[in-house]
Amino acid sequence: MSTPAPPPFRDPARPIDARIDDLLARLTPDEKVAFLHQYQPPVARLGLETFRTGTEALHGVAWHGPATVFPQAIGLAASWSPDLVRAVGAAVGDEVRVFHQKDPAGVGLNVWAPVVNPLRDPRWGRNEEGYAEDPWLTGVIATAYGHGLAGDHPTYLKTAPTLKHFLAYNNETDRCTTSSNLPPRVLHDYELPAFRAPIEAGAAVAVMPSYNLVNGRPAHLSPLINDVLRPWTTDEVLVVSDAYAPANLFGLQQYLPDGPTAYAAALKAGVDSFTQDGTDATATIERLTTALDRGLITLADLDTAVRRALAIRFRLGEFDDLDPYAALEPELVNCPAHRRLAQEAARQAIVLLKHDEQVLPLGPSTRVAVVGPLAGTLSEDWYAGTLPYQVTALDGLRERLGQVEYCEGVDRITLRIAGSASYLCVGADAVLRTGADAGEFDLFDWGGDAWALRSVRNGRHLTVTDDGELVADQPGPNGWEVKQTFRLVQSSNTVLIQHLHSGRYLQVDSDGAVGLADDGTAFELDVVIDGAATAAELAARADVAIVVAGNHPLVNGRETEDRETLDLPPAQDRLIRQVHAANPRTVLVLSSSYPYAIGWAQQHLPAILWSAHGGQEYGHALADVLLGDHDPAGRLTQTWYHSAADLPGLLDYDIIATDATYLYYRGTPLYPFGHGLSYTTFAYGDLRLSTPSTPADGEVRVSFTVTNTGDRPGTELAQLYTRQQRSRVKQPLRQLRGFRRVTLEPGETVEVELTVTAADLGFWDVTRDQRCVETARHSIMVGRSSTDLRLTATLDVRGDQIPPRTLAHLAATSFDDYCAMTMTTATRDRGDAVISLEPEAWLAFDDIDLKPTQYHARAANRGNSPATITFRLDDPLHGQLLGTLQVLPTDGLVSIAGDLQLDSTYTPTSGDRAAAHAGNPAQPPGSGHIRTVELTHTLYVVFSAAGVVLEGLAARQSR
Repeated sequence: MSTPAPPPFRDPARPIDARIDDLLARLTPDEKVAFLHQYQPPVARLGLETFRTGTEALHGVAWHGPATVFPQAIGLAASWSPDLVRAVGAAVGDEVRVFHQKDPAGVGLNVWAPVVNPLRDPRWGRNEEGYAEDPWLTGVIATAYGHGLAGDHPTYLKTAPTLKHFLAYNNETDRCTTSSNLPPRVLHDYELPAFRAPIEAGAAVAVMPSYNLVNGRPAHLSPLINDVLRPWTTDEVLVVSDAYAPANLFGLQQYLPDGPTAYAAALKAGVDSFTQDGTDATATIERLTTALDRGLITLADLDTAVRRALAIRFRLGEFDDLDPYAALEPELVNCPAHRRLAQEAARQAIVLLKHDEQVLPLGPSTRVAVVGPLAGTLSEDWYAGTLPYQVTALDGLRERLGQVEYCEGVDRITLRIAGSASYLCVGADAVLRTGADAGEFDLFDWGGDAWALRSVRNGRHLTVTDDGELVADQPGPNGWEVKQTFRLVQSSNTVLIQHLHSGRYLQVDSDGAVGLADDGTAFELDVVIDGAATAAELAARADVAIVVAGNHPLVNGRETEDRETLDLPPAQDRLIRQVHAANPRTVLVLSSSYPYAIGWAQQHLPAILWSAHGGQEYGHALADVLLGDHDPAGRLTQTWYHSAADLPGLLDYDIIATDATYLYYRGTPLYPFGHGLSYTTFAYGDLRLSTPSTPADGEVRVSFTVTNTGDRPGTELAQLYTRQQRSRVKQPLRQLRGFRRVTLEPGETVEVELTVTAADLGFWDVTRDQRCVETARHSIMVGRSSTDLRLTATLDVRGDQIPPRTLAHLAATSFDDYCAMTMTTATRDRGDAVISLEPEAWLAFDDIDLKPTQYHARAANRGNSPATITFRLDDPLHGQLLGTLQVLPTDGLVSIAGDLQLDSTYTPTSGDRAAAHAGNPAQPPGSGHIRTVELTHTLYVVFSAAGVVLEGLAARQSR
């Protein structure tokens, strides 16, 4: 009896499209609908196993037990080493495969990493998950990590990397209901490039939309998914929703009326997999089936989405007998090679922020005091794997130096009920109660008014159980809902203790039992041991004091929680100051998920180092750097500011208008983008360009030398930036174009060559809705950071001259400047428009070639009273009035006819022409923003009230 031939979809010799077609044709409509949920069920009759999307693999395999924990993503990026990051991605991908072999249904091969949102604002709670504030560098690092995850096999993916989160997502505050304002240049020049690079390179095969809205439309319904993102590659791109985001479309966001309508809209917008309700697909299947029955979607729409999911499964080798990753052994997880890689990654991520007085490196016989709340512990963040072991800063230094004096430097306190002799204490059963014997607690300040209390009796942190009971049984703050933090509300000489998660207060009832209530019991807080004073005593006896401070990655800055300030936790700041007062040779070691404002430390301490939370091998890596075995090789991928006052509003995404990030920031940062010191010194020289001039489709090779001028080996990161000297638009002050890591012996010189492609010097031209390379001179700048530039040359680029524009068709979003305006939707389905936020808001359109014109305006008025849109020449308040439109209250956009009339007596003066050539005197120095076209004007469109929407203008055709 012959064995039946396998179906065509199981034949690896056939083209993949033909195989997908065959399998797709075998699935029933019900099976196809079920495949649109995160947890795709098995199809026994076809021999299909279950498939799920969404294994977290940001810097190690998360949520599945012990696995190698590498530095946080922001730390990996601080290495500025794509080769290292790719190796880490490959190790994580291998471990995902091993976990998948043990639990195929529970650990899927579609991994949700990397995160490529540019780190626009350091207050973002998820700062630790991204790579850089520069989109190009973000793309470079993400491509490296994605290639590592995906593997090197020519046919099969090791894992299927998914980019997060599309698009313009940098706030946790009201993240599901806020809209990110993205003018076209911010969209095309800042937000999209970080996503484009790994997609074009084949380093990612899937994308996850973000929770927020973009220009008034939920990101899960963005036309950019199908119109812009998918054309970046000829391969199928799977789009998976973020967790519980589909229900937001008709829930929190109230954008669509019901579930079937919302799911249909998401499917048509390009969402292929609905991550909703955990493993329960019931609601998703019901909503999509109803949408199909109501004609909101078709079977062809189902096929399109299922095809994309199947394409990924085929590329993962699910339907083939050959598995190139079957030989991966279980012992690979946390194997010695991965441990060594974790140490190397942590080592290369350490940034030396300041170094004076040669306090570092430490000598082998240096007497060291190690203090601080992070000195003797490591913490897991939400997307970290479970630490298989931990080498703390204290462990690493003790291994190398022997006896090291240590204390956490936190206060030990008692809490007595005000006016009584009864104290809070922890019983043998770990339950919080009251008694005559004072219970002692160690008090940890994690910033943002968040404190944690650790019982001295059992060494465990106080928490609130699901039943509302207060117990001390946790190792520290943990979990999605952190229930181990409290606020101390001062009132005269007493405190109320508020549980942050519930918002309720500790209350002692008449029987002495402790619970939570809306009104709290007042306590008298007595300090038994002053942590900072104790640390200072240790520091005074040491040659060098090392303070290890920073954040707890699950408190005051994490997913769901933005920071309000950049300040250090007050208790940690006091600790640093007192230790320094006791020993001027104090080294601050910061371990944190984000930048801090540490101006006092920068002014007073001789040495400061920073790294992200460094994973299981952090202590070994830190000791390697502190003792000089390895030169500090990390560099900052974000600007560190003096204060949050240097930042625009958290919800303002227009980095161009607000002078945000290193690209546009005009102040002096605490530490600039690209900053990082070495134990040695370097000199730069002999800058040469392969050509002084290039066409828009050309390139130039930039070469220069780097010399180690010190007396010890060192690693330098040579960085290349450009600046367009003149432009029609506001240009970045500097922009990263390339970098090279070099390790040099004392006195050694190396020549570095980097390539600048002229096309990369372009920007989005709003007047023609396309990318443009202008004819202009560019400064080519080389140095150690974005502000420490040692060499400069000039390159002439022969590109385009942007012509003046007319009112034949003028999109409202193509403005050059604005006041009190933001982006919104033109219609629920497609298109962008602008909306006024207050009376006298305006848009400015430069270089308009004005003629008397009859036109139609597409506008709406979301207010309750009639409003006007007026058009003025060259000034929004006093410029010549060209025309006025009345816009009555209306739900949707309507076409309104009007005329623009120029005063016949108006003629441009020689002063106008001179200004056109000399530049705009109102523009700040160094902006490079000038008018380049003679005899044109700026058209101001002024709105009389808030809530007026404009999509654009179009000239009426003559009949």
